[in-house]
Amino acid sequence: NLYKLNIYYLKFLTPSLKQRTNLSIFVYDQTAASKCYGYDEHGVMVAAADEDTLWDGGNACGKRYRVKCLRGTNKGVEVPCKAGRTVTVKIVDLCPSGCRGNIDLSAEAFKHIADPDEGKIVISLEEYAQRYILIVFFPPTQMRILNG
Repeated sequence: NLYKLNIYYLKFLTPSLKQRTNLSIFVYDQTAASKCYGYDEHGVMVAAADEDTLWDGGNACGKRYRVKCLRGTNKGVEVPCKAGRTVTVKIVDLCPSGCRGNIDLSAEAFKHIADPDEGKIVISLEEYAQRYILIVFFPPTQMRILNG
């Protein structure tokens, strides 16, 4: 007899132990083709990595980072960070030359954690690892209960 197997993949993100303090600016332009995915859409919580610290020859593409605003970089905004907020972004591009931070956040991602009028913030950056679980369901006639 042939039986249909039900196979499911569960995908989830878990924090890695890599955490660092970096600078972020809010200038990432999502209208141009990205170095990672061309014109493919990847949502609004995206970012561009700088070549010196995160890009790693393109290996940064698709990586996800949890970003938290720590403080502003100028005196123009009294409370630049939104208390306790974090945002998870996906790297979809390389910062253009002259990148002024380690990661350029999309406008939506920046607004989620900081006042856009601040423009440049000091952040904590935590890389997330993508993990998969494979679950296979066998038909009931093939299942056995093992008693130890």
